[in-house]
Amino acid sequence: MNRVIARKVVPAYHQIFKLSRKQFCSDEAAKSSAAVASSQFNQVMVSFIINCISLNLYGTVLDLIVLVLVWQESDGNLSPTGNVQPYDIAIVGGGMVGMALACSLGRLFSLPSALVYYHVVAAPFILLCLAIGSWVGFNKQDQMQKTEAFLSMAFDTVCPCSIKESILIDALCFVFIKLLTLLLAATMPLTKHLRVAIIDSSPALANKPCIKREDPPDPRVSTVTPATISFFKDTGAWQYVQQHRHAYFDKMQVWDYTSLGYTKYDARDVDNEVLGCVVENKVLHSSLLSRIEDTDFQKTIYHSRLTSMSLHPSSSSIVVDSTASTEASYARGRVAKLELSDGNSLYAKLVVGSDGGKSQVRELAGFKTTGWKYSQNAVICTVEHSVENYCAWQRFLPSGPIALLPIGDKFSNIVWTMNPEESSDFKSVKEDDFVKAVNHALDYGYGPHPKSSLPGSAGMFSWLRGNVTILADESFEIPPKVVKLASERMAFPLSLMHANEYASKRVVLIGDAAHTVHPLAGQGVNLGFGDAFALSRIIAEGIAVGMDIGEVTLLKKYEAERKLANMTMMAILDGFQKAYSVDFGPLNILRAAAFHGAHYISPLKRSIISYASGEQRLPLFY
Repeated sequence: MNRVIARKVVPAYHQIFKLSRKQFCSDEAAKSSAAVASSQFNQVMVSFIINCISLNLYGTVLDLIVLVLVWQESDGNLSPTGNVQPYDIAIVGGGMVGMALACSLGRLFSLPSALVYYHVVAAPFILLCLAIGSWVGFNKQDQMQKTEAFLSMAFDTVCPCSIKESILIDALCFVFIKLLTLLLAATMPLTKHLRVAIIDSSPALANKPCIKREDPPDPRVSTVTPATISFFKDTGAWQYVQQHRHAYFDKMQVWDYTSLGYTKYDARDVDNEVLGCVVENKVLHSSLLSRIEDTDFQKTIYHSRLTSMSLHPSSSSIVVDSTASTEASYARGRVAKLELSDGNSLYAKLVVGSDGGKSQVRELAGFKTTGWKYSQNAVICTVEHSVENYCAWQRFLPSGPIALLPIGDKFSNIVWTMNPEESSDFKSVKEDDFVKAVNHALDYGYGPHPKSSLPGSAGMFSWLRGNVTILADESFEIPPKVVKLASERMAFPLSLMHANEYASKRVVLIGDAAHTVHPLAGQGVNLGFGDAFALSRIIAEGIAVGMDIGEVTLLKKYEAERKLANMTMMAILDGFQKAYSVDFGPLNILRAAAFHGAHYISPLKRSIISYASGEQRLPLFY
C-alpha cells in the first residue's frame, strides 16, 4: 500500500515544494506564485479530506504538513495579488426567496448520522484489521525503512524524526486524528465560507424598513407551512419573525357556494400543533435580512439591476495566461460575468435567478417557459374584526375563491379572486360597501350555509373512519364578521408559469423565476422556500465531494428534486381552479362528494393535511 502511495503522491508533492522554493522578483511573478499556491492549497485540501475518509494514515499526516507549509510559504495569502476574485454565488433578486437562500448558505450543515457511525464505530474496527495486516505483511525494520524513505522523498530532505516501532502507537495516533476529523467535520461550515453577492435594487435592502407593532398590517402576507417554519428555525430567522406580528392557526374550514358540502381540517388530526402561520411579507423579508446581518456570512449587496450576463467569452476574447486569474477562469467558462446598471461588473461561479416571474436571469440564460394567464385577478387587503380570528377560512364562489386569513391583533387578510371587471369595481368601491360585500361573500351570499351532514353521508363514509377519534369540532362554523377595512386594496392578475428547465451550466432558477401558481392555497412562497433549501443542500453536498458548484450535473440534481414537487402542486392547484370555474349541476355534486370525502375519510384528510404542510406526500391513502 505504501509503495502505491509513494509512486502516485510523492512526485506531486515533490513538484509542489520545488515550485514553492522558487524566488520571484516581479509583480506578475508574485501573482503567478500566489495563484500556484492557491491551486496547491485547494488540491491538497481535497486530498486531505479523501485520505481522512479512506483511513489513509500516512496520506492524512502528510497532507496536514503540506497544508501548513503551503500556507506559510504564501504568508497566508492564497489569492493572486491585484486580482479581483470571483464570487462563488451571485443571487439576482433579494426578495424573500433570494434572502432565504443566502440565509441557508450561511448556516452550518451537520454531519450525517451514517458518517458519524462510520468514523466512531467502523473506522477503529477497519483500522485494527489494517494494523494486523500490516504486522503480518511486513517486519518492523522493513516497515520503518520504507516509511522513512517515503517521507524523505516527499520533503526532499532527511526525515527529522524516527518512526515509532510499535504499530499500536501508530493506530492510537490515527484514532486520535479520526476523532479530531469527526469533531471538525461535525461543525464544518460547508457553505458558510462561500463569497456571495446579492443583486437587487429594492429600497428594502438599501434602507431596512422600520416595522412597528402598532402599525396596521400590510395587505401583502404569506401563509407559511410547518415545513417552512422549520426551515426558518434552522436558519435562525424565525426568532426575528416572533418579534413582530404573526398569527398561527390550527384549524381551517373550506366550503363552496352551493351549500352541498364543506370540510374542516385540524392540526390535531395529524398530531401537529399548527397548520400554518400568516406573516406579513415585509416581516419575513426583514427577518431574513436581520439574520444575515447578525452573522459573519461573507456577502456583498449590490443595490443595482442586472443588465447583461455572459456565460461564455466571445471568439474575439484575448488570450490570457495560465495563471488562476478571474479573466482566465472566465475565458475557460469557469465563471459567469454579470454587468450591472450602475456600471459595476462581477464574476460568479454560480448565478441564481430569484428575481420573480419576470426574471431577467431566466431571459438572459434562454430558459423557455410554459404557462397561461387566468381570466382572474386577486384583490387583497387587511380587515379588522371585533373578536380575534384563530381559523383560516376559504369559500369557493362562482367567480373564484375568497380567503380570510388571521394575522393577529383582531386583524385578518382578505384574498378574493374574481374576474378583472369585478376586481376593478371592488378596488374603487366605498369602504362600507366593500365590507358589506366581504361579509356577504363569507356568509349567506350566493347560497345558504352547508349542513353539518347530509342525510346518510356520515354513514356512507363512516366505515373508512376506523376507530379514529375525531378531536376537532366538525360542525360548520360561521366566520367572524368584518367590521372595517384596515388597509388599502390592491389587485394583481393571476397566471401559471413553469420553466421547462431550472438549471444549466452556471445558472439556476428558484422561486417565482422558475414557477408561479394560483394563490388559492397560499403555496407559492412555500414552493420558493423549498427551492432555496434544496439548492443550498445540493450545493453543500457538491462542496463536500469537491465538485464545481456551477457544474450542470450538480445543478440538475436540484432540478430533478424540485421539478416533480413543484409540478405536482401546480397541477393540483390548477385542477382546483378549473373545477370551480364551472357552475354545472353534475359537477357541483361531484365537488360536494369530494368535500365530504375529505371531511369524513380520515386517512385522506390526514394525507391532505400532511401534503399541504410541506411533507411532500401526495394526497393519497397511506
